[in-house]
Amino acid sequence: MYKTTIGLEIHAELKTKSKMFCSCKNDPLEKRANYNICPVCTAQPGTLPVINEDAVKKVIKTGWALNCKIAKESKFDRKNYFYPDLPKGYQISQYDKPFCKEGYLNIDGKKIRITRIHLEEDTGRLIHKGDSSLVDFNRAGVPLMEMVTEPDITSGKQARRFAEELRLIFRYLNVSSADMEKGQMRVEVNISLSKSDKLGTKVEIKNLNSFRSVEKSIDYEIERQKKALDKGEEIIQETRGWNEVKGETVSQRKKEEAHDYRYFPEPDLPTLYFDNKYVNAIQAETPELPEARRERLMKEYGLDRQSVEIFITNKDLGEYFEQVMSELTNWVKEMEQKKSVEGKEFFGLSKIVANYMSSDLQGLLGGMSVEDERFLITAENFAEFIALIYEGKMSSKIAKKVLDEMFKTGIDPSNVIDSQELTQMDDQSELEGIIKNVISKNPKAVEDYSKGKENALQFLAGQVMAETRGRANPDAVQEILRKSLNK
Repeated sequence: MYKTTIGLEIHAELKTKSKMFCSCKNDPLEKRANYNICPVCTAQPGTLPVINEDAVKKVIKTGWALNCKIAKESKFDRKNYFYPDLPKGYQISQYDKPFCKEGYLNIDGKKIRITRIHLEEDTGRLIHKGDSSLVDFNRAGVPLMEMVTEPDITSGKQARRFAEELRLIFRYLNVSSADMEKGQMRVEVNISLSKSDKLGTKVEIKNLNSFRSVEKSIDYEIERQKKALDKGEEIIQETRGWNEVKGETVSQRKKEEAHDYRYFPEPDLPTLYFDNKYVNAIQAETPELPEARRERLMKEYGLDRQSVEIFITNKDLGEYFEQVMSELTNWVKEMEQKKSVEGKEFFGLSKIVANYMSSDLQGLLGGMSVEDERFLITAENFAEFIALIYEGKMSSKIAKKVLDEMFKTGIDPSNVIDSQELTQMDDQSELEGIIKNVISKNPKAVEDYSKGKENALQFLAGQVMAETRGRANPDAVQEILRKSLNK
């Protein structure tokens, strides 16, 4: 039985206006090659770097959110290696004095320790055309945060969950967009297998551009190493890539050791010192984080974890949900005074809101954010929409029509109902007449119901709702149908 040991190295491009050591615009996705560049980020002779304080603050804020110890003293170092996308012939990074260390993140009840979080500059981008390679330096010098975990992860699924939760934290902190497809967040895996507590030979997996790739590459590598060890083969320390098409890892190169980079202190940048006042000011800016928000939403609104996860992952939708619930809180208080609604019904309302937002509303949004200027439904109007449903003034069929019209026009639900004559049918004699007509037109369904086929009742109810254009109360339809059919 092999023990699997996994550690992650995660890079995230920081959301700053300018690059790490110069005033060039931080826009690595700029399509015009070598557009956001200057003598500093292209390493022209005689230039000197200047530290981007906003990038430093974002790393410290991330470290605090991940329970790290924040350094009182930190410095930058030169990491020396030669590659066409590295204009200086070295990368300004951090080695022995990172900004943050000894943190952790809880994943499904397990504490995954974080070794360090440091700050460095990104490299350029190589573009391969036939036998030639071109270099685009738009990305060179972009602030890049690197986080390294302890080897506490034991499976591909756990690694994926860690990376997904980390991305959420980055986005909640607004330190990085962390879009893996755009290269704003990159995950590298270090994995080894052993039959004892002693770690096995470490293999690194690079080029992982999705959470699915993180999980699948680890699962594949575990099986590859197991088979090799079972045959008595030796695992070599190397860097491997992930072939998404073939679903396998492939050997790339022998892994370098830290001493191969010849780290030494960056002579052009000063040592940085942080006092408690500076760090506390950054901590004070930290918003509510995903896990705390999960617990609060479940407790405050009585939602299940599945519903809550939709609002955690889609932060904008979650904030809109709370705005709607705030409006409904006021409505409940008014109804309490009228003795028509009790305060305890608040959880019932929250579940209706969650259901409509996670299904119907998200379907209409089609990936658009509720913060987009094209989204026209105010929280007040959505709350009114839910109240009408709760009071039984709209059937589910009518509710879909009303919500669709609200989405298109931004009109409040009462006006939609009035203008399209969707008011729920209150005349019971009219409804009984329609039901009698439906029964007479569908003798086969009536016969099936008499034989105990409950689906026949649902069919007849559907016919009634169609005849009334969804204006009938579904419960009333069911009740009258049963009485009529059981005579």
